Amino acid sequence: MNEVPASGLREIKDFLLWLRVERGRAESTVSAYERDLRNYLFWLEEQGERIGDVQESSIIVYLRELQSSGKAASTVARAMAAVRSFHRFLAVENFRNDDPAKNVELPRVPRGLPKPISEKEVSELLFAIDDEGAAGKRDKAMMEILYGTGARISEVVSLSISDLDLSEKLLKVLGKGNKERIVPLGRYAETALMRWLSPDGRGKLEPERWASRDDSEALFLNRQGRRLSRQGGWGIVKKYGRKVGLGAQLSPHTLRHSCATHMLEHGADIRTVQELLGHASISTTQIYTHVSRDQLIEVYQSAHPRALL
Repeated sequence: MNEVPASGLREIKDFLLWLRVERGRAESTVSAYERDLRNYLFWLEEQGERIGDVQESSIIVYLRELQSSGKAASTVARAMAAVRSFHRFLAVENFRNDDPAKNVELPRVPRGLPKPISEKEVSELLFAIDDEGAAGKRDKAMMEILYGTGARISEVVSLSISDLDLSEKLLKVLGKGNKERIVPLGRYAETALMRWLSPDGRGKLEPERWASRDDSEALFLNRQGRRLSRQGGWGIVKKYGRKVGLGAQLSPHTLRHSCATHMLEHGADIRTVQELLGHASISTTQIYTHVSRDQLIEVYQSAHPRALL
């Protein structure tokens, strides 16, 4: 792997540490920013420029080259967000006395509508899980939480047993930016969790000696008795998606989309859904209100006096 140009190495390390410690960003986000900034610094080096001297005009040229390279709009926007955040950090921390990126506009990313699966498909998916064995009990509990709470897969695999309060039917979830939220557990999720936490469930996957304290506290374990990873959780969801014929259509985020969409269709208040999903801004939640356009048209045509046929 190519090394980061020496002129930006210290600044990048300080910036990434700031993202982790001060902003509480997830490791996946920090890694993505590091890749984007590595590419940016390589480009600057090819132009014969240093991070301490680069001007707005050069940053705009970099943006145009990214846009003309065939990269997805979302990829370009993320890369430029990393560049802007980096330069803002350099100015605030007095690495340089100006911010040449502050007036560079980020490219707009067309917002695609989520594609939820139907309530019938959710039922078929969850019914397809054979929860007689220990792994099946784990899979059923994890899938019920994903759909029942709308939690992200990274949030679910990070859960510890202490985050669960079955007596109150509540779950403590640690979301983006290390923000905690309390979400309710439905009857199906509660039942599935009780079966998983029985001696015939989690007890069957517990090792004779724990590899770490984190593993011993994990709500969900893999077959080796370690905390289930994000990749492992993804694999479980994809496995049952293939089993019921959903294939590539199903991912953990599909279940999150479906949770939000189905709640709104059944009359849930949008701010309640925002709180459940852990969205910082209600504008993020509002995208789900556009999904049920067929229901909107149907209600409009049956209720509006000028639409009645």
